[in-house]
Amino acid sequence: MEAQRVALRPRAFVGVAGPDAEDYLQRMLSNDVAALAVGESCEALLLTPKARVIAPMRVLRRAPDDFLLLTEPDLGETLRDQLVRMRFAAKAAIELEEHTSALVFGAAGEGVRNDDYGEAAVEVLDADLEPTLDEGALEAMRIEAGTPAWGREIDDRVLPAEAGLIGRAVSLTKGCYPGQEPIARLHYRGHANRGLRVLTVDGDDLPAPDEELSLGEKVVGRVTSAARMNGGIVALAYVRAEVPPDAELAVGRSKARSLH
Repeated sequence: MEAQRVALRPRAFVGVAGPDAEDYLQRMLSNDVAALAVGESCEALLLTPKARVIAPMRVLRRAPDDFLLLTEPDLGETLRDQLVRMRFAAKAAIELEEHTSALVFGAAGEGVRNDDYGEAAVEVLDADLEPTLDEGALEAMRIEAGTPAWGREIDDRVLPAEAGLIGRAVSLTKGCYPGQEPIARLHYRGHANRGLRVLTVDGDDLPAPDEELSLGEKVVGRVTSAARMNGGIVALAYVRAEVPPDAELAVGRSKARSLH
């Protein structure tokens, strides 16, 4: 029997509870949180009116009027403060909470679903679990799975469509929320000029964040994350949409190709 694989997942946590919690989050976040049953979760974004990401998160419905928002470690106060500032008359308490989170891979038990690493996993809160995977291994798994991360692939330069977050963290059928209009306009009337790709990189040099990708003499993208994996290098990069998937790109002294 395969040993259980566990990794720590640093998080910040914001609780939103009260009679208007569902309605308020439904109006503020990019995904359809009202459709969640108790115990279910979904990815979501808090966006500016111009559809720039303020905070990515996973939303867990703990009770009919009680939600827990799992976001990145340095975004807890930002997320809470933004939600409090826009709350107005909504009857919902919005507070930072203290929890721990560990990823358990291959688990079929209770936990918050997590699809970020290319394998079935759940996030287990407040459990005393010993990690068997280190931060480097987890980062390589994320990159190979093509999952964007805050501060790497997701920042104020990037639109959700460019990061592949439409459908994953954004509902195109729910009611209004900040940033909905530019997201819908791009989706139905245009297309993103660049997209996130998983690359394999030849050579021994690990590309640096924001290192340029070139096709011939033309700069066509930038690397956002890179890690060593199975004796090679995998990377995430934003690449212009017109670049063919099988193109050989230059990054520093190395060559890069799309993995999938």
